[in-house]
Amino acid sequence: MKFTIEEVTVYFPYDNIYPEQYAYMIELKRTLDAKGHCLLEMPTGTGKTIALLSLIVSYTLSKPQSPIKLIYCTRTVHEMEKTLAELRLLHDYMVKCIGPAAKMLALGLSSRKNLCVNQRVLAAENRDSVDAGCRKLTASWVRALAMENPDVPSCEFFEQYDRAGSAAVLPPGVYTLQDLRTFGKEKGWCPYFLARHMVEYANVVVYSYQYLLDPKVAAIISKEMQKESVVVFDEAHNIDNVCIEALSVSVRRQTVDGARRNINRMSQEIDKFKTTDASRLRAEYNRLVEGLALRGDLPAADGWLANPALPDDILKEAVPGNIRKAEHFIQVLRRLVQYLEGRLETENVEKENPVSFVFSILNHAGIDQKTLKFCYDRLHSLMLTLAITDTDEFLHIQTICDFATLVGTYARGFSIIIEPFDERMPHIPDPVLQLCCHDASLAIKPVFERFQSVVITSGTLSPIDLYPRLLNFNPVVSRSFTMSLTRDCICPMVLTRGSDQLPVSTKFDMRSDLGVVRNYGRLLLEMASVVPDGIVCFFVSYSYMDGIVNSWNENGILKEIMQHKLVFIETQDVVETTLALDNYRKACDCGRGAIFFSVARGKVAEGIDFDRHYGRLVIMFGVPFQYTLSKILLARLEYLRETFQIKEGDFLTFDALRQAAQCVGRVIRSKADYGMMIFADKSSLGKWPSHMIRPVALAGKPYCLRKTWRRLFLRAA
Repeated sequence: MKFTIEEVTVYFPYDNIYPEQYAYMIELKRTLDAKGHCLLEMPTGTGKTIALLSLIVSYTLSKPQSPIKLIYCTRTVHEMEKTLAELRLLHDYMVKCIGPAAKMLALGLSSRKNLCVNQRVLAAENRDSVDAGCRKLTASWVRALAMENPDVPSCEFFEQYDRAGSAAVLPPGVYTLQDLRTFGKEKGWCPYFLARHMVEYANVVVYSYQYLLDPKVAAIISKEMQKESVVVFDEAHNIDNVCIEALSVSVRRQTVDGARRNINRMSQEIDKFKTTDASRLRAEYNRLVEGLALRGDLPAADGWLANPALPDDILKEAVPGNIRKAEHFIQVLRRLVQYLEGRLETENVEKENPVSFVFSILNHAGIDQKTLKFCYDRLHSLMLTLAITDTDEFLHIQTICDFATLVGTYARGFSIIIEPFDERMPHIPDPVLQLCCHDASLAIKPVFERFQSVVITSGTLSPIDLYPRLLNFNPVVSRSFTMSLTRDCICPMVLTRGSDQLPVSTKFDMRSDLGVVRNYGRLLLEMASVVPDGIVCFFVSYSYMDGIVNSWNENGILKEIMQHKLVFIETQDVVETTLALDNYRKACDCGRGAIFFSVARGKVAEGIDFDRHYGRLVIMFGVPFQYTLSKILLARLEYLRETFQIKEGDFLTFDALRQAAQCVGRVIRSKADYGMMIFADKSSLGKWPSHMIRPVALAGKPYCLRKTWRRLFLRAA
C-alpha cells in the first residue's frame, strides 16, 4: 500500500498497517526533519522493523538532492538476516510501484567467519582463527612471496577480487550474507572484502553494534561513512551495556602467561630480522619518528584492529622515543607484564582509579602515561614489520596493550578492580584485573556527534526516561507506543503467593526457602497439566536454576512435570543449548509438548523467539536483578550517582524491568499469536496496561490458573 505522511509518499509492502506503526512513522519523520536523535519504543510483534525501513527508505527517495544512507545495527546475525529479508520485500514492492528508479544497494556485513568461502580458512574452529587464517593467505608480504614462489599458498578468491579492480562491484539489490557468499562463489571473488568495499557505496548497510560502538572495529569498517546518515540501533534495550563492554578489558593469569610467550616470540623475530633484513626495522623506526599516520594507507588485507581509544582521544603526534626501537618496546612490554603479574598476586580486593594506577606503573615499572597511550599502535606497527600473520596466537599481548592504551588515555569514567577470586566460588583462586568502564556515553558519543540522526529503538525500553541520562544525549523525540489489540491475546499475571498462602520471591533471604521452591514447582506442574505445546521458564541466574531444578528432582516434582511434558535446559555451552532448542521444537511440533528452562540475560533470553505453539506460556521465576555484591556493579552505581545523579535503586529497578520484559516478550511475536505470562514474585513487574494485569494468589485454589488459561484460549484461539 501507498500513503502520504506530510509531503513524503511512504511505500509499505503490506495491505494493512497497524495504528501504532503509522504513529511510529510520524514520530520517526519528525526526527529526520529535525536532524536529531530519538528514542522510540514499540511492543514486539507490531511490525517495528518494516515501519522503520519503509519510512526511512521512502524519506530518502523523496529527497534525491540530498541522499541519506541508512546504517541499521543489530545484535545478532539472525536479526540481521530477518532485517534484510524485510528490506528485500520492501525493495521488490517499490520497484514494482516506481520502476528502476527505486532500485538500491543494500547489504549485510559480518565477520570473515560468516562470509568466507575458502574452505581451508573455514576449517578453523573460531572467529579469531578464521581471521588469522585469512591473513596468512592475503597479507601483502605473503602475496609477494607467492608471486615469486608458487608453492606459497594464497587465496584464489582474494586474488581474483584484487585482479578485478574497479570492476568488482555488486549490482543493485538486497544481499543477505548467503547472497554475498553465493555471488562471491559465482564470480570467484572474496565476499568479505567485496562487502567491505561496497559498504561505502551502499544505500543501506546492516551490521553489528560493534562496527560503530567498538573503537577498534569502527575505525576500520565505519570510518568512511558519510555524515548524512541515519543510524538505527534496533533491539537497543541493552545498548548501555554494549557501550561499556566495548571499552572494558580483563587481564587474568592466562593473559599474562600468554603475553610473555608472545613477547619472547617477537623478540626472536626481531633478532632474526636484524641478521636478515635490518632495513625493515630501520624503516619502521624512521616512520615512527614522523608518527603513525601511515595506518590509513595500509592495504585492506593488512588491516588490524584499530586503536581501542576513541578517535578524539588519540594523540596526533610522534611515538615516544623510548619505544621507537623494536627491542626497546619489547623491554617496556616485559616490564608492564611483570608489573601486572605482581598486581594479580593479591589476597584482597583492590580498587583504584586510572590516575593512581598509572602513577603506580610509573613508580614500579618506569613506564609513563604517554608511553602507555601508544602501546596498542606501537604493537600493531611492530607486528606488521615482523610480518606476523597468525594474529590469533597474539591475542594475549593485544589484550595487554589494549589495557595499557585505555588506562593511559582516560582519567574519568573508569576503575581498575583486582579480585583474587570469584565471590561466588571463594575457594578457587582465580585472580582477575579488570579495567571497567562505567560511562556508556563515552563509546556512543562519537556516533551522536558524527551522524545526522541516531534512532534508538526496541520493544522493551521502558522506563524510557533513563536512557538520555545514561547515554548523555538530548533526543528530539522520546515516545513509547502501546499495542492495539482487537482481542485479548495476551494475559500477563503477577503471582504473589503459593497454594499454601506463603509469599513467593527470589529475594536473597527467601530464595533458598523450601516453601518457595515447592510453590514454584507446584505452579509449573499445574500449568504443564493444562497448557498445550511449549512452556518457557526464566530463572534469575544459572546457579539458582541449577539449585531449584535439583530440589525439584529430589522431592519428585520434576518427575511429575515430565509426565506431562519433556524438559530441556539452557546451559552455558552454546552447542548443548542449540541441541536442546532443536529437540524442544521437535517435541512441540509432534504434539508431545515441552518445557524449556532458561536464564534471564542469557543467549536464549536475548535472541530466540518462541512464537506460535513454541511458547504458549512464559513463567518468570523472580526478579532478574543484577548480582548486587559485584564490585564492578557497585563501582558503576557509585559513578552513576556522582556523575548523572541516578540513584542505585532506580538503576537496579530499571535494569530488572527491561530484562524481565525482554524475557516475557519472547513468546508474543505477532498480533496473531497468543500466550500467558506469569511473573512469579511478590514484586509487581513491567509496564503492562493496568487493565491487562491480573494479580493472582493461588490461595489453596490450584484450579484458578487453569480457569484463566481456558478463558484466554477461548478468547484468543
